[in-house]
Amino acid sequence: MPDEPEPQHANTGRHGLGPHVVGQRIVVRRLLPGETGPTGGPAMTDLLGTCTSWDATACTVQPEDGAPVTIPLAEIVSGKPVPPRPSVRHRTSARDAEQHVLALFPGIEVAPLGEWLLRSDPAPRGRPRKRANSCLALGDPGAPYDEAIEAVLRFYAERDRPALAQVEADSEIEEALLDRGWQHLPHGEAELRLAALSRVRRSRRARRDRTSGAPDREARLEVSGDLAQAVVRDPDLDDAVVAAGRATLDGDWLGLHELNVASDHRRRGLAGVVLDELLEWGAERGATTVWLHVETDNAPALALYGGLGLERHHTCRYLTAPG
Repeated sequence: MPDEPEPQHANTGRHGLGPHVVGQRIVVRRLLPGETGPTGGPAMTDLLGTCTSWDATACTVQPEDGAPVTIPLAEIVSGKPVPPRPSVRHRTSARDAEQHVLALFPGIEVAPLGEWLLRSDPAPRGRPRKRANSCLALGDPGAPYDEAIEAVLRFYAERDRPALAQVEADSEIEEALLDRGWQHLPHGEAELRLAALSRVRRSRRARRDRTSGAPDREARLEVSGDLAQAVVRDPDLDDAVVAAGRATLDGDWLGLHELNVASDHRRRGLAGVVLDELLEWGAERGATTVWLHVETDNAPALALYGGLGLERHHTCRYLTAPG
């Protein structure tokens, strides 16, 4: 049986545009009546914007800048819908986004290697954190890979630390290190997720409205400069900490990390209590973007943050040097 043609929308022209594109981002090629093009034929121009109306004679397109443009349908030569423009946040490079991590560890040593950053925590509390004790290998190291790798190995050898590199997943740099014998560190793959702070707060309000009752615990905020910690304690357990999370402010980017709830206190809304306190603190300080890292094998956390509108910006992995 031959394929049937796709149904055409009413008032759809030969270009495929029509009333169905109202509300969509489109590009339209149109004639410029009375003008001559460079080859002697009719002059044309392209317009990119959001279609706001379509009737029997004309459509209106709102460009990203400037006033709306009304185009007679008879002047449309061709056109098509185009994907929405990525938000400003998603146009930020992986390297620039990852540099906000430095605010989490204000006391670490940082040394540039071209666009790479060598990071070492001189006085770690507990186990050394990978994000504070690895080379952020994103961008151009300013030297051939072999020379850059030698500099990385030398930096960490001088500090008696294993050489680790944080790379963007499936990047040229990751491939270069793997080709030279570096190996993936198990359980180190993580996504950087981000969203507008206003969107996350709206999602939290909507979730609270859908949930009957309120948690019987409140979070206490502890602030030191651009670092904040929200803590929930249980008076029935000698004020033991049952939920906590930390946040840091770097410019207008609010980073969330170390959100934990005691296993026997989960599913009581305490993670939300901690988040709400940190989000409010960030909003009061002028934050507009929320970001965090979440490991790709942490299904509950991925579901939680995805439900709040935090979208994947990029994925990073850690590589360890040979031997």
